[in-house]
Amino acid sequence: MPAAFANKIDMQNRLFAELSRMFGQEVPLYDKSLLANLVCNRTVCDLLSKLHPGFEVTDAQIDKTSGERHGAIRIGKPVEYRRMAQFFACFGMEPHNFYDMTSVGSKSQPIIATAFRSTLNPEHRVFCSLLQTNYFDPGTQSRIDSLLASREVFSARALELVEKSHRDGGLAWPDAEALIKEGTQRIFKWTGKARDHKLYKDLSDAGFKIAADIACFESHHLNHLTPNTFCMDLYTAAMKHCMGEMDEPTFRGRAVTALTRLAAQADKHHMRLHFRHLTGEQIEKFGKGSADAAFIAGLVDRLVARVHQPDLNLAALKHSGFKEFTEGPSQDTPVLLRQDAYRALTEPVEFHNADGGVINTVHTARFGEIEQRFYATTPAGRALYDTCLAAADSVREQDPGLPKRDFAAYEAAYAKPFAAFPKTLEELVAKGLVYAKYEPTAKGLAAKGGVATTDIAELVRLGYARMEGVRYEDFLPVSAAGIFASNLNQYGTKSTAAAKPVYTQSMLEEIMGRKIIDTDRMYRGIQEASKHATLQALGVLTKLGAEQQASLATDAKLMAGVAAG
Repeated sequence: MPAAFANKIDMQNRLFAELSRMFGQEVPLYDKSLLANLVCNRTVCDLLSKLHPGFEVTDAQIDKTSGERHGAIRIGKPVEYRRMAQFFACFGMEPHNFYDMTSVGSKSQPIIATAFRSTLNPEHRVFCSLLQTNYFDPGTQSRIDSLLASREVFSARALELVEKSHRDGGLAWPDAEALIKEGTQRIFKWTGKARDHKLYKDLSDAGFKIAADIACFESHHLNHLTPNTFCMDLYTAAMKHCMGEMDEPTFRGRAVTALTRLAAQADKHHMRLHFRHLTGEQIEKFGKGSADAAFIAGLVDRLVARVHQPDLNLAALKHSGFKEFTEGPSQDTPVLLRQDAYRALTEPVEFHNADGGVINTVHTARFGEIEQRFYATTPAGRALYDTCLAAADSVREQDPGLPKRDFAAYEAAYAKPFAAFPKTLEELVAKGLVYAKYEPTAKGLAAKGGVATTDIAELVRLGYARMEGVRYEDFLPVSAAGIFASNLNQYGTKSTAAAKPVYTQSMLEEIMGRKIIDTDRMYRGIQEASKHATLQALGVLTKLGAEQQASLATDAKLMAGVAAG
């Protein structure tokens, strides 16, 4: 009976907790990066408690709040991709957006992708890439296809459980646990074993390291499992210091700068964005405090003392260093997301060749990404972002050594193109650059019947409605490509086919047997549904003209349509 089925979101949380445990056993630096992030997030929360008296959070709550994960896997053949879509559906995760990574300019790679996540309030997501073997010349394509044809990642038991979930509408907990075990012990597990060393070497030497990683290994091993941070610049500085790449004076300076900036930016909207367990009403009840230079210096003193403890001596662990710069918008522009990473580790691999020979060598693919999420942009906001990013990237490309030589100068130069973006949620919404959602306040509900305006911005200004930004829950292809490139030491590839094929969303949908959700449509639906509900609750919806009411109702139904799949 349906009542006996495990809740899919509970299953999802359990899956990702187990994947995180698995990845920590495989990659000790991952567990240490989580600890460094927890320490940095604790420092951030201590600052926020000073700025917003009444805000308190335990280490356990911080760990839970920053416990969402996004993973990345790379798949070789369409049948495996279809099975993966069916697997994630068992956990309430559906495909969102189409990403053509073959068409991101100098950072292009031979893959297309979608991201699996829950539609509403996602906590976990997986960027799932599919290798396009026709990106290659016929000879190379044939070698890759032949090798992949003999690989079976999903066991018969896993396929049986997936089919049972789809047939019955869910799984009881014993079956759910069995499917999670299939994920951690087979589907996503790193084994360090691969096949066809000659193909691996030929692809790698030709610059196709991602294709080599996909084609030659025996599982869909996680390339990374990303936590979220409350302050990207504090975390990256701490990691570089712990890894022995930044001296203490520089770290102190970076930490002071990051926390000082945060103190100026962390308004009530920032709090709602980063602490989704808090309601807008709860946040409004916090007091208003301040943090002077002495307080911030004290926080940094404690942070420095903590990261000097033996458990954060990351320099003692094998590592390949940290990226020189963060991908995404400038630190003062709260849109979309920022991403950074420690570089991919060099790990031992055992190749088993068709002739029975075994070759012991090394492979470099798995890295440690971190991210901080901000507001979802409208089409106008995304167009502006793309323009600003292109200009900022151009500045960096003109002087690639600047981030290491003079980081402050680099930050200023990178931020300059983003000056076109407002820096507060109110301004971003007013200019139509990001999405927002609304709800009536107690004051507004008490005034029902006496509210005159139907303008949502005016309702917010009068205190009758509350506004918050819609958090961006998806990916940035150019940033992802930048992460790939920096970790592979390979900045893009060109197709070796006679003519580069064209890849479309419909092709990937046909492979999966399910539609890909357009997240811009979803974000707009969230915004318009909240407007509709707020105006209705305040008793002013009928004051709109008939045409306006119909238009708003239609837009509000976008979210229902997306949720229905």
